[in-house]
Amino acid sequence: MIRLSALLLAVLVAIPGMDLRAERLADADEPLHDTTVQRAVAYLESRGQSADGSFSASAGPGVTALATTALLRSGRGVDTPAVARGLQYLLQFVHEDGGIYQDGTLYRNYETCLAMLCLGEANRDGRYDAVLQRADAFVRGLQWDEGEEVDASDFRYGGAGYGNHKRPDLSNTAFFVEALKSMGPSPHDPAIERALVFISRCQNLESAHNMTPFSAKNPDGGFYYTPAAGGTSQAGTTETGGLRSYGSMTYAGLKSMIFAGVGPEDPRVQAAVGWIREHYGLDSNPGIGSAGLYYYYHTFAKALHAMGATEFADAQGTLHDWRAELVAELARRQQPDGSWINDNQRWLEGDPNLVTSYALLALSYCRPTSEETGGKAG
Repeated sequence: MIRLSALLLAVLVAIPGMDLRAERLADADEPLHDTTVQRAVAYLESRGQSADGSFSASAGPGVTALATTALLRSGRGVDTPAVARGLQYLLQFVHEDGGIYQDGTLYRNYETCLAMLCLGEANRDGRYDAVLQRADAFVRGLQWDEGEEVDASDFRYGGAGYGNHKRPDLSNTAFFVEALKSMGPSPHDPAIERALVFISRCQNLESAHNMTPFSAKNPDGGFYYTPAAGGTSQAGTTETGGLRSYGSMTYAGLKSMIFAGVGPEDPRVQAAVGWIREHYGLDSNPGIGSAGLYYYYHTFAKALHAMGATEFADAQGTLHDWRAELVAELARRQQPDGSWINDNQRWLEGDPNLVTSYALLALSYCRPTSEETGGKAG
């Protein structure tokens, strides 16, 4: 795990006006965390799952993969009924080409990567080794690379989209990198190195790694959706024609760079952390409001966990115990039945199974006794 804490703390101390004595929240409240998790697990097991083991089957197997992963990361064993049914349901989607996806879907990369993360979480005795190895080969084949007759100058290069020949984007590429990482490769894996080319081009930072026409038009260090096919940001464009950065993609870009072995001294990481300092918060998905809020919570937690920091300083110098703050925010938003739902239904966040899975996954990085705590960042 790349550790950003020491260098970033040194940067913190050097910033004029930075108040390292700011009041901090206590460590993540264990009873609140555990109660919130238990209520959400009970919802998924008793109300979210269908008799066939699926969660929101009409949306494809991706939600089932997320929900089953969330249950596993929340303390449920591989052989507990809800997990066992979810895993069995997912295995029905294994194809001869190695992919794990619904017939006729456009989302083969997305669904296979989520299934890989789920089966990898459950693979404590090697029972899914063969399935995972074939799935790994399948998603590698979907990456935009020389095999797709594009070279490194093409803005699609290194990225992954929903399926073969689909425009690559940062969200799919982030899941792709995470799925490959779950198989245990080195950060110097050629597929991850190619993915880093694409990820770097999704950042609003002009550098030797990013000479897209967008990089200098909004140089704030954050990330957007894709530079391919003319460029797209779900947060819109600036008056200068730049692509606006937003929270969920900035955290996704940062964690992907960490997973790809980019160190804390790298200007790309420093610029991303700088953007996060300026926009730290949990009341919205910075840049796009309530849209994708629970996806944002998921990437927020995963990225800050990957940084290895218990505290994060915002641009005003206030230190945040991000785990405690996230637990409190999710507990506040939890529904009486233990689920979560986003009133903004964009990107399927009106589905309580999907949103509850995101929330539980976020909470899995907020355990009060987390093995990966330590240090400050910001």
